[in-house]
Amino acid sequence: MRDHDVNVAAWIGELCDEEKLPAAYGESVHRYVGRLAARIAALHRDRARPVVVGICGAQGSGKSTLALFLENWLRRECGLAATSLSLDDLYLSKRQRLELAHRHHPLLQTRGVPGTHDVSLALDILARLTSVAASVAVPVFDKASDDRLSKSRWRRVAAPVDVILFEGWCVGARPQPDDELRLPVNALEAEEDEDGAWRRYVNERLRDEYATLFGRLDTLLLLRVPSFAKVVEWRGLQEEKLRGFCDWHDIECFTRYFERLTRHVLSSMPHYANALIDIDDEHRMASLEFPGWPGA
Repeated sequence: MRDHDVNVAAWIGELCDEEKLPAAYGESVHRYVGRLAARIAALHRDRARPVVVGICGAQGSGKSTLALFLENWLRRECGLAATSLSLDDLYLSKRQRLELAHRHHPLLQTRGVPGTHDVSLALDILARLTSVAASVAVPVFDKASDDRLSKSRWRRVAAPVDVILFEGWCVGARPQPDDELRLPVNALEAEEDEDGAWRRYVNERLRDEYATLFGRLDTLLLLRVPSFAKVVEWRGLQEEKLRGFCDWHDIECFTRYFERLTRHVLSSMPHYANALIDIDDEHRMASLEFPGWPGA
């Protein structure tokens, strides 16, 4: 093995240890992340400006972990200033969601669906990260308290950067046709959104301000999971890893908020994503394709 390959293997192994990931994940990084990073680096060269890479994946699909390794690869091996931005850190505050629920629908009190993020803040962060020469404050959302941390506790990123990895469970999602909204997909919709007002509101946000936000993407990667059942299973495993236990009833209830759009993304996004990574039943990256990569 060449010295360079040994060095790459070393930092990948160290990062896997830090994240408590199996050695098999490091092997997947070798197999797929380097290829993806090379495409992103070429896109940056071709466009001669900062690029925003969307990474979409259902809950528990591994998008945050992929973004971590990809960011490190772009920095270490491609010499690019890269940073990650999570859609999860852009949720509205608890108070803002309470007000939203009062104005539009009670279900909007629960973070998750389009409409519960601060899209104006997201657009401002993307603009500042790619234009100003300064330290940019990036929000941090604390899921334990279900609220955004105070600005004094936000993380700082030196701007401008070359690549933003914008990851989230519905990044790049497009609205559903209106006729697909008529029938509920689960008990939550049937019992708490009988007239469909909540799902119509969410869909309208995708058609409006989220379309503007996702229009900032230069390319879009989808982590395609095998099924929605796996989303529930992997979300539960995430909770066990973070808390040491998991209330599976609570997990099933919570994921119902995400079910409609997750199923829609899995059926529609493979037709327009620029890159596609399949995740197998064992939670491993199994293939990488570039069906619509810009300039390919």
